[in-house]
Amino acid sequence: MMPKLSLTMEVGTIVKWYKKEGDRLEKDEPLVEILGEKVTYDLESPASGVLRKILAAEGTDIPINSVIALVGDPDEEIAIEKYAAKTEVEKPREMMPQPLETSRELEERVRASPLARRIAEELCIDLKDVQGSGPGGRITERDVREFAEKRMVKIRESIPLSGMRKTVAERMSLSAKSVPRITLMMEVDASEIQKLQQSKPSSQVSLTDILVKGCAMALETNPMLNSRLEGDWIRIFEDVNVGVAVATPQGLVVPVVHNANKKTLSEVSATLQTLIEKARDGSISKEEMSRGTFTITNLGMYGVDSFTPLVNPPECAILGVGKLAEKPTIEGGKIVSKPKITLSLSFDHRIVDGVPAAQFLGCLKDMLERPQLEERLR
Repeated sequence: MMPKLSLTMEVGTIVKWYKKEGDRLEKDEPLVEILGEKVTYDLESPASGVLRKILAAEGTDIPINSVIALVGDPDEEIAIEKYAAKTEVEKPREMMPQPLETSRELEERVRASPLARRIAEELCIDLKDVQGSGPGGRITERDVREFAEKRMVKIRESIPLSGMRKTVAERMSLSAKSVPRITLMMEVDASEIQKLQQSKPSSQVSLTDILVKGCAMALETNPMLNSRLEGDWIRIFEDVNVGVAVATPQGLVVPVVHNANKKTLSEVSATLQTLIEKARDGSISKEEMSRGTFTITNLGMYGVDSFTPLVNPPECAILGVGKLAEKPTIEGGKIVSKPKITLSLSFDHRIVDGVPAAQFLGCLKDMLERPQLEERLR
Protein backbone atom coordinates (compact mmCIF):
# COMPACT_ATOMS: atom_id res chain seq x y z
CA MET A 1 0.00 0.00 0.00
CA MET A 2 1.07 3.59 -0.58
CA PRO A 3 2.67 4.61 2.74
CA LYS A 4 2.19 7.94 4.52
CA LEU A 5 5.68 9.43 4.76
CA SER A 6 4.73 12.61 6.61
CA LEU A 7 1.85 14.02 8.63
CA THR A 8 0.59 16.14 5.74
CA MET A 9 1.22 13.70 2.89
CA GLU A 10 -1.92 12.74 0.94
CA VAL A 11 -0.46 11.50 -2.35
CA GLY A 12 2.75 9.67 -3.28
CA THR A 13 4.42 9.22 -6.65
CA ILE A 14 5.61 5.90 -8.03
CA VAL A 15 9.16 6.65 -9.19
CA LYS A 16 10.55 3.26 -10.16
CA TRP A 17 9.66 -0.39 -9.75
CA TYR A 18 12.71 -2.53 -8.91
CA LYS A 19 10.87 -5.73 -9.91
CA LYS A 20 8.53 -6.72 -12.71
CA GLU A 21 5.44 -8.91 -12.51
CA GLY A 22 6.34 -12.57 -11.95
CA ASP A 23 9.66 -11.82 -10.23
CA ARG A 24 10.51 -13.62 -7.01
CA LEU A 25 10.66 -11.44 -3.85
CA GLU A 26 12.21 -11.86 -0.42
CA LYS A 27 10.73 -10.22 2.65
CA ASP A 28 12.17 -6.70 3.26
CA GLU A 29 13.71 -6.60 -0.22
CA PRO A 30 13.37 -3.13 -1.86
CA LEU A 31 10.36 -3.27 -4.17
CA VAL A 32 9.54 0.24 -5.34
CA GLU A 33 10.89 3.78 -5.01
CA ILE A 34 8.28 6.29 -3.86
CA LEU A 35 8.46 10.10 -3.84
CA GLY A 36 6.70 11.86 -0.96
CA GLU A 37 6.43 15.57 -0.27
CA LYS A 38 10.10 16.00 0.63
CA VAL A 39 11.81 12.63 0.54
CA THR A 40 12.22 9.53 -1.56
CA TYR A 41 11.62 6.20 0.10
CA ASP A 42 12.25 2.60 -0.87
CA LEU A 43 9.17 0.55 0.04
CA GLU A 44 10.17 -3.00 0.92
CA SER A 45 8.25 -6.18 0.22
CA PRO A 46 6.03 -7.07 3.20
CA ALA A 47 6.54 -10.82 2.61
CA SER A 48 8.41 -13.37 0.53
CA GLY A 49 6.67 -14.55 -2.62
CA VAL A 50 6.05 -13.45 -6.20
CA LEU A 51 5.11 -10.00 -7.49
CA ARG A 52 1.72 -11.01 -8.89
CA LYS A 53 0.44 -7.64 -10.08
CA ILE A 54 1.59 -4.00 -10.31
CA LEU A 55 -1.43 -1.74 -9.90
CA ALA A 56 0.29 1.65 -10.20
CA ALA A 57 2.53 2.62 -13.10
CA GLU A 58 5.74 4.58 -12.79
CA GLY A 59 5.20 8.34 -12.84
CA THR A 60 1.69 8.19 -11.39
CA ASP A 61 0.34 9.82 -8.23
CA ILE A 62 -1.44 7.48 -5.84
CA PRO A 63 -3.41 8.43 -2.69
CA ILE A 64 -1.99 7.12 0.58
CA ASN A 65 -3.24 3.72 1.79
CA SER A 66 -4.17 2.71 -1.76
CA VAL A 67 -3.06 -0.73 -2.96
CA ILE A 68 -0.19 -0.38 -5.45
CA ALA A 69 0.87 -4.04 -5.88
CA LEU A 70 -0.07 -7.60 -4.96
CA VAL A 71 2.46 -10.10 -3.59
CA GLY A 72 1.60 -13.77 -3.05
CA ASP A 73 2.43 -17.37 -3.82
CA PRO A 74 2.65 -18.36 -7.51
CA ASP A 75 -0.43 -20.63 -7.32
CA GLU A 76 -2.42 -18.52 -4.85
CA GLU A 77 -5.87 -17.45 -6.00
CA ILE A 78 -6.09 -13.67 -5.87
CA ALA A 79 -9.02 -11.57 -7.07
CA ILE A 80 -6.79 -9.09 -8.88
CA GLU A 81 -9.76 -7.26 -10.40
CA LYS A 82 -11.16 -6.64 -6.91
CA TYR A 83 -8.04 -4.77 -5.79
CA ALA A 84 -7.54 -3.01 -9.09
CA ALA A 85 -11.06 -1.62 -8.90
CA LYS A 86 -10.35 -0.05 -5.50
CA THR A 87 -7.12 1.58 -6.56
CA GLU A 88 -7.48 5.25 -7.45
CA VAL A 89 -4.78 6.01 -9.95
CA GLU A 90 -4.35 9.56 -11.14
CA LYS A 91 -2.99 10.63 -14.48
CA PRO A 92 0.75 10.42 -15.03
CA ARG A 93 2.59 13.61 -14.20
CA GLU A 94 3.65 14.22 -17.77
CA MET A 95 -0.05 14.78 -18.59
CA MET A 96 -0.52 17.30 -15.78
CA PRO A 97 -0.44 21.03 -16.64
CA GLN A 98 2.76 21.61 -14.60
CA PRO A 99 4.80 18.40 -14.50
CA LEU A 100 7.33 18.17 -11.67
CA GLU A 101 9.45 15.51 -13.34
CA THR A 102 9.42 13.80 -16.73
CA SER A 103 9.45 10.04 -17.02
CA ARG A 104 12.99 10.25 -18.44
CA GLU A 105 14.14 12.15 -15.35
CA LEU A 106 12.52 9.50 -13.20
CA GLU A 107 14.36 6.79 -15.12
CA GLU A 108 17.66 8.60 -14.61
CA ARG A 109 17.21 8.76 -10.82
CA VAL A 110 20.07 7.21 -8.90
CA ARG A 111 19.07 4.31 -6.67
CA ALA A 112 19.90 5.31 -3.10
CA SER A 113 18.44 5.00 0.36
CA PRO A 114 16.75 8.08 1.84
CA LEU A 115 19.50 8.39 4.47
CA ALA A 116 22.18 8.21 1.79
CA ARG A 117 20.42 10.98 -0.15
CA ARG A 118 20.20 13.21 2.94
CA ILE A 119 23.87 12.76 3.82
CA ALA A 120 24.91 13.34 0.21
CA GLU A 121 22.93 16.59 0.20
CA GLU A 122 24.56 17.71 3.46
CA LEU A 123 28.05 16.95 2.10
CA CYS A 124 27.31 18.42 -1.37
CA ILE A 125 27.96 15.09 -3.10
CA ASP A 126 26.47 14.17 -6.48
CA LEU A 127 25.15 10.63 -6.08
CA LYS A 128 25.91 9.92 -9.73
CA ASP A 129 29.60 9.87 -8.74
CA VAL A 130 29.09 7.29 -5.99
CA GLN A 131 29.36 3.55 -6.58
CA GLY A 132 26.61 1.68 -4.75
CA SER A 133 27.28 -1.53 -2.83
CA GLY A 134 23.68 -2.38 -1.94
CA PRO A 135 21.27 -4.73 -3.75
CA GLY A 136 21.19 -3.95 -7.45
CA GLY A 137 23.84 -1.24 -7.02
CA ARG A 138 21.75 0.71 -4.53
CA ILE A 139 23.76 3.45 -2.76
CA THR A 140 23.90 3.15 1.02
CA GLU A 141 24.88 5.56 3.78
CA ARG A 142 28.25 3.81 4.08
CA ASP A 143 28.93 4.29 0.35
CA VAL A 144 28.36 8.05 0.67
CA ARG A 145 30.54 8.41 3.77
CA GLU A 146 33.39 6.39 2.25
CA PHE A 147 33.22 8.47 -0.93
CA ALA A 148 33.29 11.68 1.12
CA GLU A 149 36.30 10.47 3.12
CA LYS A 150 38.27 9.59 -0.01
CA ARG A 151 37.39 12.86 -1.69
CA MET A 152 37.85 15.25 1.22
CA VAL A 153 40.38 13.70 3.60
CA LYS A 154 43.88 12.47 2.87
CA ILE A 155 45.10 10.13 5.60
CA ARG A 156 48.64 10.82 6.77
CA GLU A 157 48.98 7.57 8.71
CA SER A 158 46.86 5.00 10.53
CA ILE A 159 47.68 4.20 14.16
CA PRO A 160 46.13 1.05 15.68
CA LEU A 161 44.11 1.63 18.84
CA SER A 162 45.92 -0.88 21.01
CA GLY A 163 47.98 -1.29 24.15
CA MET A 164 47.98 1.65 26.57
CA ARG A 165 46.11 3.90 24.13
CA LYS A 166 43.29 1.36 23.95
CA THR A 167 43.16 1.10 27.75
CA VAL A 168 42.92 4.89 28.06
CA ALA A 169 40.17 4.97 25.43
CA GLU A 170 38.18 2.26 27.20
CA ARG A 171 38.46 3.96 30.61
CA MET A 172 37.51 7.37 29.25
CA SER A 173 34.53 5.86 27.43
CA LEU A 174 33.50 4.13 30.65
CA SER A 175 33.77 7.41 32.55
CA ALA A 176 31.77 9.38 29.96
CA LYS A 177 29.02 6.74 29.78
CA SER A 178 28.68 5.71 33.42
CA VAL A 179 29.58 8.74 35.54
CA PRO A 180 27.08 11.64 35.76
CA ARG A 181 29.77 14.30 35.97
CA ILE A 182 29.50 17.86 37.29
CA THR A 183 32.41 20.32 37.18
CA LEU A 184 32.93 23.27 39.54
CA MET A 185 35.57 25.92 38.85
CA MET A 186 37.22 28.22 41.35
CA GLU A 187 39.97 30.82 40.93
CA VAL A 188 42.76 30.73 43.51
CA ASP A 189 45.27 33.46 44.42
CA ALA A 190 48.66 31.78 43.95
CA SER A 191 50.74 34.40 45.76
CA GLU A 192 51.50 32.12 48.70
CA ILE A 193 52.28 29.24 46.35
CA GLN A 194 54.90 31.37 44.60
CA LYS A 195 56.38 32.47 47.94
CA LEU A 196 56.73 28.84 48.98
CA GLN A 197 58.42 27.87 45.71
CA GLN A 198 60.80 30.86 45.89
CA SER A 199 61.82 29.91 49.43
CA LYS A 200 63.22 26.59 48.19
CA PRO A 201 65.65 27.45 45.38
CA SER A 202 67.86 24.41 45.98
CA SER A 203 65.09 21.83 45.90
CA GLN A 204 62.28 23.32 43.86
CA VAL A 205 58.78 22.22 44.84
CA SER A 206 56.36 22.10 41.91
CA LEU A 207 52.81 23.38 41.84
CA THR A 208 51.62 19.78 41.40
CA ASP A 209 53.54 18.74 44.55
CA ILE A 210 51.79 21.45 46.54
CA LEU A 211 48.39 20.51 45.15
CA VAL A 212 48.88 16.80 45.92
CA LYS A 213 49.60 17.62 49.55
CA GLY A 214 46.86 20.27 49.69
CA CYS A 215 44.23 17.94 48.19
CA ALA A 216 45.23 15.15 50.56
CA MET A 217 44.65 17.45 53.55
CA ALA A 218 41.36 18.78 52.12
CA LEU A 219 40.18 15.19 51.57
CA GLU A 220 40.73 14.48 55.27
CA THR A 221 38.30 17.29 56.07
CA ASN A 222 35.90 16.39 53.23
CA PRO A 223 36.04 12.55 53.07
CA MET A 224 33.03 12.14 50.73
CA LEU A 225 35.30 13.15 47.86
CA ASN A 226 37.67 10.32 48.87
CA SER A 227 35.24 7.55 47.97
CA ARG A 228 33.82 5.34 45.26
CA LEU A 229 30.49 3.73 44.38
CA GLU A 230 30.34 -0.08 44.61
CA GLY A 231 26.88 -1.43 43.79
CA ASP A 232 24.47 0.05 46.31
CA TRP A 233 27.26 1.15 48.68
CA ILE A 234 29.38 4.29 48.88
CA ARG A 235 32.81 3.29 50.17
CA ILE A 236 34.61 6.15 51.95
CA PHE A 237 38.33 5.39 52.30
CA GLU A 238 40.59 6.03 55.25
CA ASP A 239 43.72 6.00 53.06
CA VAL A 240 44.22 9.12 50.96
CA ASN A 241 46.01 8.03 47.78
CA VAL A 242 46.40 10.84 45.26
CA GLY A 243 47.10 9.97 41.62
CA VAL A 244 48.69 12.39 39.15
CA ALA A 245 48.03 12.08 35.41
CA VAL A 246 51.33 11.91 33.50
CA ALA A 247 51.77 12.09 29.72
CA THR A 248 54.23 9.54 28.36
CA PRO A 249 55.24 8.53 24.82
CA GLN A 250 53.08 5.43 25.25
CA GLY A 251 50.02 7.33 26.53
CA LEU A 252 48.50 8.66 29.73
CA VAL A 253 49.35 6.94 33.03
CA VAL A 254 48.39 7.81 36.61
CA PRO A 255 51.07 7.05 39.23
CA VAL A 256 49.76 7.22 42.80
CA VAL A 257 51.23 8.89 45.88
CA HIS A 258 49.98 6.53 48.59
CA ASN A 259 49.02 8.01 51.97
CA ALA A 260 49.80 11.49 50.69
CA ASN A 261 48.09 12.99 53.76
CA LYS A 262 50.69 11.37 56.03
CA LYS A 263 53.71 12.51 54.02
CA THR A 264 55.46 15.85 54.37
CA LEU A 265 55.55 18.20 51.37
CA SER A 266 59.20 17.25 50.77
CA GLU A 267 58.33 13.54 50.85
CA VAL A 268 55.43 14.07 48.46
CA SER A 269 57.73 15.97 46.09
CA ALA A 270 60.45 13.29 46.17
CA THR A 271 57.94 10.45 45.76
CA LEU A 272 56.15 12.12 42.88
CA GLN A 273 59.39 12.96 41.05
CA THR A 274 60.47 9.33 41.23
CA LEU A 275 57.08 8.08 40.04
CA ILE A 276 57.01 10.48 37.08
CA GLU A 277 60.50 9.40 35.97
CA LYS A 278 59.48 5.74 36.18
CA ALA A 279 56.27 6.44 34.24
CA ARG A 280 58.15 8.13 31.42
CA ASP A 281 60.85 5.48 31.08
CA GLY A 282 58.32 2.64 31.32
CA SER A 283 59.65 1.09 34.53
CA ILE A 284 56.71 1.98 36.78
CA SER A 285 55.05 -0.99 38.49
CA LYS A 286 51.39 -1.90 38.65
CA GLU A 287 51.38 -1.33 42.42
CA GLU A 288 52.64 2.24 41.90
CA MET A 289 49.62 2.95 39.67
CA SER A 290 46.95 1.21 41.76
CA ARG A 291 44.68 1.95 44.74
CA GLY A 292 44.19 5.62 43.86
CA THR A 293 41.30 7.41 45.60
CA PHE A 294 41.58 10.86 43.96
CA THR A 295 43.32 12.21 40.83
CA ILE A 296 44.97 15.49 39.78
CA THR A 297 45.57 16.43 36.15
CA ASN A 298 47.59 19.54 35.32
CA LEU A 299 47.50 21.14 31.85
CA GLY A 300 48.66 24.57 32.99
CA MET A 301 52.16 24.06 31.60
CA TYR A 302 50.57 23.81 28.12
CA GLY A 303 48.87 27.21 28.42
CA VAL A 304 45.39 25.84 29.21
CA ASP A 305 43.35 28.26 31.33
CA SER A 306 40.75 25.76 32.55
CA PHE A 307 39.06 22.54 31.44
CA THR A 308 36.54 19.90 32.52
CA PRO A 309 38.42 16.64 33.20
CA LEU A 310 36.74 13.23 33.12
CA VAL A 311 36.55 11.36 36.40
CA ASN A 312 39.01 8.45 36.63
CA PRO A 313 36.64 5.54 37.45
CA PRO A 314 35.90 4.15 39.96
CA GLU A 315 37.09 7.25 41.88
CA CYS A 316 34.64 9.94 42.92
CA ALA A 317 36.49 13.07 41.78
CA ILE A 318 39.36 14.60 39.80
CA LEU A 319 40.97 18.05 40.00
CA GLY A 320 41.94 19.86 36.81
CA VAL A 321 44.67 22.52 37.09
CA GLY A 322 44.97 25.44 34.66
CA LYS A 323 47.91 27.77 34.01
CA LEU A 324 49.22 30.19 36.60
CA ALA A 325 48.98 33.72 35.20
CA GLU A 326 49.04 37.32 36.40
CA LYS A 327 45.58 38.90 36.48
CA PRO A 328 44.29 42.34 37.49
CA THR A 329 42.63 42.27 40.93
CA ILE A 330 40.98 44.94 43.04
CA GLU A 331 42.66 45.15 46.44
CA GLY A 332 42.04 48.00 48.90
CA GLY A 333 40.23 49.94 46.20
CA LYS A 334 43.19 49.72 43.81
CA ILE A 335 43.88 47.52 40.82
CA VAL A 336 46.90 45.30 41.41
CA SER A 337 48.39 42.32 39.61
CA LYS A 338 48.02 38.94 41.30
CA PRO A 339 49.08 35.44 40.20
CA LYS A 340 45.90 33.39 39.72
CA ILE A 341 45.13 29.81 38.88
CA THR A 342 41.82 28.11 38.03
CA LEU A 343 41.03 24.78 39.65
CA SER A 344 38.31 22.59 38.08
CA LEU A 345 36.76 19.85 40.21
CA SER A 346 34.81 17.17 38.32
CA PHE A 347 32.90 14.74 40.53
CA ASP A 348 30.43 11.86 40.40
CA HIS A 349 27.04 13.39 41.17
CA ARG A 350 25.69 10.01 42.27
CA ILE A 351 28.00 10.16 45.28
CA VAL A 352 28.43 13.86 46.01
CA ASP A 353 26.10 16.84 45.63
CA GLY A 354 27.20 20.31 44.59
CA VAL A 355 27.49 21.78 48.10
CA PRO A 356 29.94 19.20 49.55
CA ALA A 357 32.00 19.44 46.36
CA ALA A 358 32.06 23.24 46.63
CA GLN A 359 33.06 22.95 50.29
CA PHE A 360 36.02 20.74 49.35
CA LEU A 361 37.12 23.21 46.67
CA GLY A 362 36.67 26.12 49.08
CA CYS A 363 38.70 24.31 51.75
CA LEU A 364 41.54 23.76 49.25
CA LYS A 365 41.41 27.40 48.10
CA ASP A 366 41.49 28.68 51.68
CA MET A 367 44.49 26.47 52.50
CA LEU A 368 46.47 27.58 49.43
CA GLU A 369 45.80 31.30 49.94
CA ARG A 370 46.62 31.52 53.66
CA PRO A 371 50.01 32.95 54.70
CA GLN A 372 52.82 30.58 55.74
CA LEU A 373 51.60 27.88 53.38
CA GLU A 374 54.63 25.66 54.01
CA GLU A 375 53.77 25.41 57.70
CA ARG A 376 50.20 24.43 56.88
CA LEU A 377 51.29 21.70 54.46
CA ARG A 378 53.63 19.91 56.87
